[in-house]
Formats: sequence, structure tokens, C-alpha cells
Amino acid sequence: MYGRGRTAPLRIANCSGYYGDRLAAAREMVEGGPIDVLTGDYLAELTMLLLWKARRRDPEGGYALSFLAQMHDVLGTCLDRGIKVVVNAGGLNPAGLAAKLRELAEAAGLHPSVAHVEGDDLLDRLPELTARGHDFAHLATGRPLAAAGVEPVTAHAYLGGWGITRALRAGADVVVCGRVTDASLVVGPAAWAFGWAADDWDALAGAVTAGHIIECGTQATGGNYSFFTEIPDPVHPGFPLAEIHPDGSSVITKHPGTGGAVTVGTVTAQLLYETGHPAYLNTDVVARFDTVRLTQQGPDRVAVGPVAGEPAPDTLKVCVNHVGGHRNSAVFVLTGLDLDAKADYAEAALRDATGGPTAFAGYDLRREHGHEVDRLTLTVKDPDPAKVGRGFFTAVAGTALAGYPGLYLEHAGARPSEFGVYWPALVPAAEVAAVTVLADGTRLPVPGPPASPAPSATPGRLLPGRAAPGLRPDAVPPPPPPVDGAPRPERAEPYGGRGAATPGRTVRLPLGTLVGARSGDKGGDANVGLWARDDDTYTWLRDYLDVPRLRALLPETARLPVSRYELPGLRALNFVVHDLLGDGVAASTGADPQAKALGERLRARLADIPEHLVEPPRAPHPDPGA
Repeated sequence: MYGRGRTAPLRIANCSGYYGDRLAAAREMVEGGPIDVLTGDYLAELTMLLLWKARRRDPEGGYALSFLAQMHDVLGTCLDRGIKVVVNAGGLNPAGLAAKLRELAEAAGLHPSVAHVEGDDLLDRLPELTARGHDFAHLATGRPLAAAGVEPVTAHAYLGGWGITRALRAGADVVVCGRVTDASLVVGPAAWAFGWAADDWDALAGAVTAGHIIECGTQATGGNYSFFTEIPDPVHPGFPLAEIHPDGSSVITKHPGTGGAVTVGTVTAQLLYETGHPAYLNTDVVARFDTVRLTQQGPDRVAVGPVAGEPAPDTLKVCVNHVGGHRNSAVFVLTGLDLDAKADYAEAALRDATGGPTAFAGYDLRREHGHEVDRLTLTVKDPDPAKVGRGFFTAVAGTALAGYPGLYLEHAGARPSEFGVYWPALVPAAEVAAVTVLADGTRLPVPGPPASPAPSATPGRLLPGRAAPGLRPDAVPPPPPPVDGAPRPERAEPYGGRGAATPGRTVRLPLGTLVGARSGDKGGDANVGLWARDDDTYTWLRDYLDVPRLRALLPETARLPVSRYELPGLRALNFVVHDLLGDGVAASTGADPQAKALGERLRARLADIPEHLVEPPRAPHPDPGA
């Protein structure tokens, strides 16, 4: 039974966390146990740019090809068992992917009802929307898009789940989406199954929370997990599934007999991933992550919620990409004695040979320290591919026999690569009209969420407990540069920020001895969430780790604005380091452009930990309730 009378949980299984994830996951989830809905998340900001490049080569492409391979394996079984399939694999061309899937199904003698959702693509509408006063200002800088003098190649608004709901209510077996929010893949089916209304805020918030937990696949079942050594079978973890209840609460689990684990810790880690303010804005609702409670129900079963929800914002996030130019790099290995002198020698030689920073639009020289060797990487960017291609390679190669002793190159190419720049912006939700397109061509308009009873949060205006994307009401600005060698002053903290050491004896140990972390990118910002596994450790962590101490532990954050949030229900802190990643992953020249390792590097830093938390030596502390 589907609708308001359904009481049985809806079992939603994920089979993809990104474009390139494990191909066999769809078959594993369909054949590994009973499920009602199979979802897959294939899109990220970078993926939209990659799909644009694919569509330049093939105008009929622009979608995730791997989804078709997965459907070849499981579509017949899904139809036999009544399993619905909901994915965002449509990318830039959901209609094209829906048509292609129908062709493949017909060739196999199958006849699914395939619908798609469109309306997210705003590229052709940018001139019209700009002329009507929507400036698509960059969320970090406030600069209007038109003032940047760039030509966007993609522009997609993040749609919600109601287009999916309409398709399922109309009898679709497969729903192909383009740029919907990741959590919408769970919100849409849940709203269909339980007959939720558009203002069932708490239920919708619960579904958003479950969707956020399972959207990245095995990151919820032990992948990228700080305490991976405590998982008995960490290799080849099973993909997650969420059992959604009528009130929006859920249980996160996985199929029996699969690897990995589902614990309060693995779920907490994924909840913190790529988040900012605890008021987690989604197209259909604002989910209050600071109300989330997690309970270990049993082996590989974690109960989530209920979760408090608030009315949806009246703006939608828009992902704009434009071509930034071309880039190239050369990697020099430094080994043996006098490494500092060799690095200085190499830098001077490169400046002399290439013309230095003034010769290119971008010139980034970074040194990476290792155990046996150091690496010096020079990355150059420029609109002119010849300048950063053959010209750069020739200049670098010309230094090879005139350089420091032991010089050798790990990488130096004559061919530059094109890179893109991510431009996040907002547009009024009323300007975006989502449409569900059924298999017979019927077009069903998708109504938006009901108007908020109070003014919604928009840039420049902050409501109590709410924050719009791009706002930094709690960001601690970077400290001013020291004057005449004076010590750098510390700033007061808006959240916690106590900085006082716990009374009593302390021991100097890595922060990760007691604390887990998960980090990631959100455009040009990076977040790092940290959590404790018992109340005493959380109390210490909350009081110990303020923004000045974070800056001391991670020097690359010292001159950047940092936001700090407390989530006591999860025994967690979340830091957002603004502008750490510049123009986003596609344009980044850093070794870790998605900030995946930021949390683990922080865990490796030494901290003054109260002796009573670590002594006498004890066995690894299990997740609460395990």
C-alpha cells in the first residue's frame, strides 16, 4: 500500500555515490535482499563540467553512461519485483538518457515506464533572468556573474523531490533526473510512498537526513572511516539502504553478509560530510541537523530521528560552470642533502626560464615534504594553451641539465589541460519551473513548496536559527597581519571557543587518538567535522578545539575565515574553512583539491588530552549502543 495509509517502512537502497562508483553495486543491492526503491547519485559540481565536455563530443550525450550498464544487469529484476529506480544520472540530458534506456529495454524485451524530470537547466535562460534583475552573484564574493566577463557552459538549479513524486504517482517504473539535490532521490520516493504533503516539514526533514546519509554510498558503511581498523571486514563494504518510516525517521542498514559496518560512528561521519550550518537547506525543506539523534538498534542498524524541519527557503542554489583556461604542471623531485637550498635553486631557475608569475595568469609553486624525498610542483594557468603547453614544457626542459644535483622530473607534459571554474549562485525558487515528463510525452508541472509563513533567509538577511547558502553569520574572520612583528591577536569565538584546557594532568597525543573526522569540499570551501564517541570526550573536545586552535593545528587555515558549529546531539563539531579551495575542485592546483585528507591530517596533530580520557590504556571504545 502506498499513500497516507502505508505503515510498513520503505526500503530505499543506494547503488552509486558518484559517477565512477562500483558498477556491481546495483546488482548487489537488488539481489542482496528485499528493497522497494533503488537510487543512484552520479552528480557533483565537477561532474557537470565533465558531462559538458562529453556532450561537446556527442550532442546526444551528457549523461552518466555507467547507469545504462547497471540497468542492463538489473532492470528486468526490478520490473519483476516492483522495485522503482530513481537516479540523477540524467546530468545535462535527462530526456536523452530516458530515451536511451527505453531503447535498451526494448531490445531486451522489457517495457518499463520511464519518466524524467527537467527544468533545472537555466543556461539558455541566463540572459532573460539577468535582464529581469537576477544577477547570479557569487555566493562567496558577491560579484555578479555578468561582471566576471565569462561565458557559462552549464547553469543548473538544484530541484527538489516533488518531480520524482509526481512521476511515481503517475506509474513510472524509472525516474531519470538531472540536477536535483542529492537527498531528493530519497525525499521523492518517500513522499510518494507515504502521501506526504508539501508542508510535512518534519517528515521531509527526516527523509533529507536519510538521503544525505546514504547518498555517498559506502561512506556510510565504513568507507573513508577514521576508525577503519575496528571494522572486522572493511574491504568491499556493502552499499547502504534506508528504511524510511511514515514520520520520516529511518533506520540505516545494509544487506546481511556484506562487508563494512553500519554504526553510530559511520553514520555520524557521513552526516558531517560536506555540511555547514546545522540548518541544512534543501530545496523542499530545511532539515535541522542539530536535532538529529542516532541510536544503535543492533548489528548494522542505526536509528535516525525524528528530525525537526522548517519551511523551505525561497531561493534555489544554482551551479554555474565556466571555462577558466588551460593549465599545465611540472613536478621536481628533491632528494639527498641540502633540500631547502635545492628548493630555492629550483624556484629561481624556474622563474628565470619561464618568466615567473608575471608571465602567466596563474603561477602556483608548492613544496610537499616526504620521508625520503620532497616534491616541488609548479602549476601554471593561462587562457592561451600554447603558453602553458609547448612553451612551458620547453622552458622547464631547458633547466634539466643546469639544475640542482639529483634533479629529475616525475611529471612534465607538453599538452595542457582545460579547466573549469565553479560559480555558486542563488535564484528565486519561483523562477524555476520543474516539469515531470512521462513516457508518453505528457508534461506535468511540479508545484513548489508552500510559501514560508515568515520571510525566508536570503543574502543580507538572517533569521533566527536559519542561514541561507553563502551567508557566514558565524564566520570568524582571518586575524589581521601582525604589526611590526607583534604577535597575532586571537578573535573571540561565536560558538564555544572557550579554548581553556581541561583541569588536571594532560598527555600529548594525536587528536585522532579519541576523535574521528570526515572532511570534504563544497565549492571553494572545505568542511571538517569531528566527533567524539562518549560524552566526556565531547565535553573536552568542545572546550578545547576553538577556531584559533584549529588555525594553529592547520596552518593553511590561518588567514581564512572559519565558521564553527556545535552539534551536541551527535557529540560533534563542524568547521567550515571558507575559500580554502579557491575556485573549486576543477580549478584547484592543490594536491588534495576536494579536501578529503583535511580531517585525517587534523587527527594526526598533537593535542593536550586529559590523562583520565586515555589512561589507563583501554580497548578501543565501541560506538554508543553497539
